[in-house]
This record gives sequence, C-alpha cells and structure tokens, in this order.
Amino acid sequence: MNTPEVAVSRTQSAAYSTNKVIRNTYLLLAMTLVFSAVTAGVSMALQPGPLVYFGSVIASFVMIFVINRMQNSIWALPLTFLFTGLMGFGLGPLLNHYLAMPNGGEVIMTAMSMTALTFLGLSAYVLTSRKDFSFMGGFLTAGLIVVVVAVLANLVLSMFGVHISGLQLAISAAAVLLFSGFILYDTSNIVNGTYTNYVMATVSLYLNIYNLLVHLLHLVGVMNDD
Repeated sequence: MNTPEVAVSRTQSAAYSTNKVIRNTYLLLAMTLVFSAVTAGVSMALQPGPLVYFGSVIASFVMIFVINRMQNSIWALPLTFLFTGLMGFGLGPLLNHYLAMPNGGEVIMTAMSMTALTFLGLSAYVLTSRKDFSFMGGFLTAGLIVVVVAVLANLVLSMFGVHISGLQLAISAAAVLLFSGFILYDTSNIVNGTYTNYVMATVSLYLNIYNLLVHLLHLVGVMNDD
C-alpha cells in the first residue's frame, strides 16, 4: 500500500541528489576557471617556452586518470585544482604567442567571448530543456579519435617538413564542433543524473571549455592574420 509513497520519495531523493551535483559542479567549475586564469597570468609573466604547453597537455592525460581513481577521496579537490592550475599555466605560452600578433589582444578577447557564449548558451539550453543528449556519446568518441589522429599526423608531418595547407584549420574547425557537442553531452549527463560525482563532471566540462578556447584561438587568429 506504501509503494507509491516510496516511489515518490525515491524520485524526490534522486532529484535532490542531481540538483546538488549540478550546483556543486558549476560552483567548482567557476572556481577552477578563475584559478586557471590566475596561473595563466603567472605563466604569461614568466614567459616559459612553448614546450610548456605541450607538457601541460601530456600531464593532463596523467592527471585525469589520477583524479578518476581518487574522485571519492579527500584528495579529489586538491588534485582538481592542481590539474586545472597546470592546464592554465600551460596556456600562458599560447596566449603570449597570440599577443605578439597584430591585434593579438582582440584575438584573445574574441576567442574568450565566443567560448563563454558557446558554453553558456549550450549549457542553458540543456539545463532548461532537460533534453537527453546521451545518444551522442558514440559519435563524439569516434570524432575525438579522428581529431586526435589528425593532430598526431599533422605533428609527424611537420617534423619531416611536410605542411598540408588548411589541415590545421580543418582540425580546429572540427574540434570546435566536437567540443561543443561534448558540452551538450556532458551537461545532459549531469542534468539526467548519469554523473553522480561533481568532481568528474567539473573535469569534463573544464576540458570542453579549455579545448574549445584553444581551437577558437587558432580560428580567430587565422581570420585576423594579415
């Protein structure tokens, strides 16, 4: 006789848990983005070599596995800030590269504005519509593999002095679409309760924003290149 009441109670509990994950995810995301901005500023002032950017990318892969294993421990939050701080620091040389270009400040501000508007727009759409984008998982994974292979191939070809016109531009354009899709996908997973750990949800959204910014920087930089 109490089955309906139990079902309602479980539904309310699940909704409360999901809302808590959403709230904690976006709070932690905002904090890590600010922290990344600070470490990026420090990096820009210190002016390390371009290898720092590639080192941060490599380190990020290691850190993701570590955070995933420690996501339910007391080390999850410190590791998340360490991860995002390193990523921000690695972004410094890239930002200095664009600042050295004509209208470099405008390029960076335009790319950042486009990144923010894209993220906020896509996230707001999912949060208000509650639409399920989990069906995109397979397509996004396949797309990510293609982009990674294309990036590696481009690096290898560049090492041998082979430059394919427009390849890097095509990679960045594809990456912008890909990580926009990941924003929809990951936000949907948060809203629909697939992600139960806000640390991993934050890391996923952070990586989407970071990669979106990097590739928008390249696209905007090319369009403003005289």
